[in-house]
Formats: sequence, structure tokens, C-alpha cells
Amino acid sequence: MRSKRKGEDRRHTINILEQLGNASLLILLMLLWGNEIQSLAISIAAFMVAIVLATREFIQCFMGFIYYLGAKPFRVGDWIQMNNIVGEVVEMDWAKTALLEVDHESFSYTGKHVYVPNSQLVTQTVKNLNFLRRYTLHSFSIINEPSVNPYSLLPTFIAKAKGHCEYFRDVAERYKGLIERHMEVEFIQIDPDIAVETNQFAKLKVTVSLFCPTAEAHALQQKISADWMDLWHSALQGQTLEKQASSQTVDNN
Repeated sequence: MRSKRKGEDRRHTINILEQLGNASLLILLMLLWGNEIQSLAISIAAFMVAIVLATREFIQCFMGFIYYLGAKPFRVGDWIQMNNIVGEVVEMDWAKTALLEVDHESFSYTGKHVYVPNSQLVTQTVKNLNFLRRYTLHSFSIINEPSVNPYSLLPTFIAKAKGHCEYFRDVAERYKGLIERHMEVEFIQIDPDIAVETNQFAKLKVTVSLFCPTAEAHALQQKISADWMDLWHSALQGQTLEKQASSQTVDNN
């Protein structure tokens, strides 16, 4: 029920006058202290900018860690490549990722620890090389003078290369299937692939590609290279003997 009052009700007018008075007082204070308020606002803004600039790297590292939690591009124990550094992830926190460095040619541990800021997870390309821990796609080249027809040596050379890889073929087949099912694409060839071409110096270049155990990649490279050089020098000696025989025949005639 509304209260009954005699005479005119001036409460609404009084309330408006009070609000106008408060607003006028606020405006008056702003006019009097305008410069001080502006200086305070500028100081606060400059302080906040300084804080952001001083902690920018930490903020980026934290954002990189948030990205890692969301995307999960790798986990502790995986092999990754970041900034041309290959290593095994051994530890990770909100600021950095610790890697145990791996030599990208021999795939052996160097014994060095590399600490990478998490900010680079966002700004740099990260490659997950975890499947290289056991088997790798290893490729190497042998350079020779173009003095022998290399195609005459290929059948024997391919047979020798396959012989070096025969003992791990069954395991390689299973590991190949595991990798290709995970990546949903077929790109691995079990048998050694050998290509013959010339380089920019008109030298003969023989490139051998293997899918082999990571720990044995370097040893297999040495064995296969030795087989090629044996075949190459045997062919050169055969050519030399043929030339000598031809020269003796000409001289006798």
C-alpha cells in the first residue's frame, strides 16, 4: 500500500537535485585535478607497458606451454627437431623444454643437454621424429670419377646391399606397417634403393637409401660403401688389364 501524504510529494525533485549536485561536484573535482589524474593515468599505463615488455619472454613461454597442452605435438621421451636441433625430450615445464641432443647424422647421443624456450613452440616448426628412435630412413652418397660404367656393377651391388639388410628385414616390415598405419600413408621401401646420377662437377654420384635400425645406420653405410668401392676398383683393374692385353697384342702384331 502506498503511504498517504498530505500536500505535494517533492521526494523525486529532491533526489534529482542530489544527483545533479554529486555530478557537479565530480566534474568540479575533475576540472581541478585534471592534470594530476591525467599524469596518474599515463604513469599507470607506462608502468603496465614496462611490466609487459619486461616479462614478454615469460609470457610467450607460458603461451607456448598452453599451446603444447592443447596440441600435444610430442611428449617426454619423443625425438623432436627444433631449430635444426635433434634431441630426445627429457623434461618440460611452463618455461622451457629440455632435450638430450642427438647427432642427426649418426643418430647417437652427444651427451649435451639443450634447453629450448617454450616460446619457440609457437614461432618455430617442430618436427616429431619419434619413429626414428628405432628405425630410420638413412641416405648417403658415394662420389667417383666417371671412368667405369656403373650400371654394369649395379646387379652385384644391389645383391650385396640386400644381403647386409636381410637379417632385420622381418622386424623392418613390422615397423614399416606400424609407422604407415599411424601416418596413414605408404612411403617406406624395405629394400635398399640405389640411384645413379652425376653431380654439378660431372662426377658420378651413387645414392643409397635404406630403411634400417637407427643404431646400425652408420655401420651399414660403411659396409655398403666398402662393397661399392671394391666393385669399382675391380672394374678399374679389369679395364687396365684389358688395355695392357690390347697393347701387347698390337705390339706383337
